[in-house]
Amino acid sequence: MLKRTRRLAAGAPVVLAAFGVAMAASSTPRPEIDRRAEAVRTLTKGDLGAKGFAAITNRMDPSQLAMALRHDPGERQPALYGLTPGWESLTLAGRPRLEFGATGLDAMKLNAATPNASQYLRVAAPFVFKPATPEDRRRALRCLTQGVYYEAALEPTAGQEAVAQVILNRVRDPNYANTICGVVFEGAERTTGCQFSFTCDGALSQAPVGWAWERAKRVAERALAGNVAAAVGTATHYHADYVHPWWSPTLNKLTQIGAHIFYRWKGAYGEPAAFSQRYSGREPLIDEARFSRPRIQIATAAEADKALAEAAANGEGVMRTVEINGQTRVVGVASLGGRRQATPDDIAAINQRLSVFEGPAPATPPAPVVVAPGVTPMAVEEVGRPGS
Repeated sequence: MLKRTRRLAAGAPVVLAAFGVAMAASSTPRPEIDRRAEAVRTLTKGDLGAKGFAAITNRMDPSQLAMALRHDPGERQPALYGLTPGWESLTLAGRPRLEFGATGLDAMKLNAATPNASQYLRVAAPFVFKPATPEDRRRALRCLTQGVYYEAALEPTAGQEAVAQVILNRVRDPNYANTICGVVFEGAERTTGCQFSFTCDGALSQAPVGWAWERAKRVAERALAGNVAAAVGTATHYHADYVHPWWSPTLNKLTQIGAHIFYRWKGAYGEPAAFSQRYSGREPLIDEARFSRPRIQIATAAEADKALAEAAANGEGVMRTVEINGQTRVVGVASLGGRRQATPDDIAAINQRLSVFEGPAPATPPAPVVVAPGVTPMAVEEVGRPGS
């Protein structure tokens, strides 16, 4: 018993020392990296996939998210059209030429090869629809119904809801008008600026089919009542799958519904916090008779190519058609607005004019020879020779 007591007494300093080390370790501040790792683990619940990534980015403000995306290697995608990587953010060469191919199948393949950026899908908030007057309500409902009908009459219900969502997202986007009719008819007064092709290609002159119009109207009413198309989130752009517009690589592709592919802005501009513009409540009066008159009528793809060339020289836009499964389909308005791209002939003419200033100064011309009456020019030449 005495030996056991002495043995415990001898070991007491070691136990006390270990206990002291443990106490000291527990009182030492944890490294910052440990606290961050624990916060990430708690927030994502151990899921480091797309769902966990969304849980983290949803807590960021726009500036934090923009900084994070700037250093995200996943954002570095191969450039298209043979242009320098990064052209979609800044280009000095203008818009690349669109080549749809003979059938539109090339564009379909290219669109299908572009992966969905589902990690950037953010569900938009319900639209707050507060029109100022009953007339404003009527105008807004009609414009939204027109957008759904003329853009997606034969699309599935989810596709029609997605188109309505894009229109309402734009109303809240500071880059667009703050009314529903303003967004739908934005640029319709110019052939080069139609945001929705039906507002400038004469489609409004065609009376809508009754049952299809009522279906589109129901979709519009649900959207104005707060229905949200979660599948497209904060999308502000879309196009048909048989075309590949120049702007598609500049945005995040979210998903495809029916024949339409939907996109959102890249970075902070596509986050819900960026959709801060308030709906004005006062809808503009649309002169539908004016916008029902087609500005451009093109029957075939060959005529479209010819018109494109002519319009490019004038800085205008025209309708473009493609042949798909033996049928001619309208692609939409090719926007060539702003300063047009110089043609090779333009550049040659400019260089020729500039060469006048770059070349040597012309020599002083000799004084004119005055010929006396009755003397021939040959005689003057002979007199002027040395030794004559």
